[in-house]
Amino acid sequence: MSDSDSEAMADAGVENPKLPPHLELRRTRVLCKADAPTSTDTVQYSGAYASLGVDNSLRFDDFRNNFRVQVNRISHEDMEFDMVGVDPSIANALRRILLAELPTMAIEKVLIANNTSVVQDEVLAHRLGLIPIKVDPRLFDYLSENDTSNEKNTIVFKLHVRCAERGQRLTATSNELTWLPKGSELLKTSESLTSTSKPETYTSFTCSQDSMPEFAGNPISVYPDIIIAKLGFGQEIELEAHAVKGVGKTHAKWSPVATCWYRMLPEVVLTEEIEGKKAELLKQKCPANVFEIEDLADGKKRATVARPRACTLCRECIRDGDDWEKRVSLRRVKDHFIFTIESTGALPPEVLFTEAVKILEDKCERVISDLS
Repeated sequence: MSDSDSEAMADAGVENPKLPPHLELRRTRVLCKADAPTSTDTVQYSGAYASLGVDNSLRFDDFRNNFRVQVNRISHEDMEFDMVGVDPSIANALRRILLAELPTMAIEKVLIANNTSVVQDEVLAHRLGLIPIKVDPRLFDYLSENDTSNEKNTIVFKLHVRCAERGQRLTATSNELTWLPKGSELLKTSESLTSTSKPETYTSFTCSQDSMPEFAGNPISVYPDIIIAKLGFGQEIELEAHAVKGVGKTHAKWSPVATCWYRMLPEVVLTEEIEGKKAELLKQKCPANVFEIEDLADGKKRATVARPRACTLCRECIRDGDDWEKRVSLRRVKDHFIFTIESTGALPPEVLFTEAVKILEDKCERVISDLS
């Protein structure tokens, strides 16, 4: 059915026909059987049900009316929300953007002046790079190969720890990293350097970062209590760490999320009344405690679905024969996603999500611009 035919039917007052219940169920739900799920594909093209006279084309007004985001749990570290009315490709696009395309600041260059610990220089630099830096990356510029390190594209930290107590071990943590707002303090060594030349460091800061309004009263710090190395008596680490802006697809240390995932909303339906001993057995079979027992007025007991969101679709409730698959129907809603974001600490999870939406919007605008 073409758009003109649909508009003509609407103008004539003819209601758009609907799919039969069994086809509508397969279109909107993934059916989880004991052996494998079925109806896993997402039917989006407009002519899918043309023979039944049903218009399946994607319309912006329908999307705008059906789409919603509902936050279920939020903290500084993580957030869980429901995203309803979107195609799986949109949910996956947001997930991939969160993992690989949102910029953060991470340690890229490590200048080691002294390292007598058992941790090799390369391993030490790698561990430092994975420490999350608690600063808004939107306040900084990218550092290209032709740029020099300055106060707008580089953050400098200093680490100097030494175990001076005999018979003891010193644990060096990320708390020992000290922010140097004026830039590098290590001097470059050069054969051409004369006694009258001005000492040159590894950065070219024109002003102190703590004097900038963005950081006034808000010092840059790192995620605390992360173990860097353990030092024995007499062992020492002295280094400078330079953090720059990057994205996760370049290296995982720039990924702003510890993990990010989604799952389709589980739907558990009892297709018939389950009473008595079978109700007790059904509750015992479920490891996720989805079912509860309801006491009826006549002294009987009946199984009910109390916590469908807790269902992990392990299918234990429909195994072991005895026609359990005919009594319990396990489904997933194709356009309802339970989304979870765990931030590394650089930015709150709600900010990460809004920034991911902006990046997806920019991608769509570039595609539209290229096609027009």
